[in-house]
Amino acid sequence: MKNLRRALTTGLFLSLVSGAVMADYPSRPITLIHGFGAGGNADSVARVVAAGLEKQLGQTVVVEPRTGAGGTIASAYVAKANPDGHTLIMLTGGHTASAAVRKELQYDPVNDFSMISTVSRFPFVIAVKADHPAKDLGQLLDSARQSKQGVTYSSVGSGSTQHLTGELLAATSSADMLHIPYRGGGAPVMAVLAGDVDVLIDTVTVAAPQLQAGALRALAVTSKQPWPLLPDAPAVHDTLPNYEVMSWLGVAGPAGMSDEVVEKLNGAVKAVLNDPEVQASLNKMGSEAWYSRPDEMRTMIADTIEQWKQVVSTAGIPLQ
Repeated sequence: MKNLRRALTTGLFLSLVSGAVMADYPSRPITLIHGFGAGGNADSVARVVAAGLEKQLGQTVVVEPRTGAGGTIASAYVAKANPDGHTLIMLTGGHTASAAVRKELQYDPVNDFSMISTVSRFPFVIAVKADHPAKDLGQLLDSARQSKQGVTYSSVGSGSTQHLTGELLAATSSADMLHIPYRGGGAPVMAVLAGDVDVLIDTVTVAAPQLQAGALRALAVTSKQPWPLLPDAPAVHDTLPNYEVMSWLGVAGPAGMSDEVVEKLNGAVKAVLNDPEVQASLNKMGSEAWYSRPDEMRTMIADTIEQWKQVVSTAGIPLQ
């Protein structure tokens, strides 16, 4: 009887504590960090989500870029932050790519984070300068196989998702494709427009202005089906049936966040993504809203790391 009374009392105490946590959180502004430049895909999506979370949580959500090292500086910072739910991160597909190509990280890419929810997913676009001789992806890959020099493609950096997307394309098609890394931002696009590099592999968000202006021409998107923002661009899948790459963004915090705070944030993100205006904003950026439970996000990240490790191994990419 005494043990039962103690168990009931403990359960009541924990319930009251949990309720207090839920009621008090968030008790001050939340910082949503990401690891990439202002105006890029991560920054743009983070600002849309932050505005939505402010409405849901009743607190200011400040977006703070901490750029460098393919997003790993931001991830390391958040992994070591106080797990009280007031410091969060907008993770990108680069989180899994970095885990596959780096010898060491200052954090465990899965276990040092409290996953909250994915936010969006999107393909990459494979594009060339408007006057490039290849009229479709098949012609581009044929020229890569037949030319002694192959073809070159740009990315936002060695070990980025764009880099690995190109390596997977080369491996799947048995084409000779040489990676030319840049430091991100508009540099890869400018390199293709200048004729310094043959092919752009990047987000629709980055490529869209030059595609719409007619300076670039989309050969394919890396999703299995044509993408709504580029309905005339065929899927790589049409040329290479085993090929598909979808990248993503998602919200996480440091490991050790309470289940109650994670659940509150997960519900808030879900409400944000159900907002038609948010969905429309994401669609304009070349993404689609993509909600998940925390455990689903964790499994997706762990599985994707293993998939990219296979690409790195097959392509013989030196670990950084």
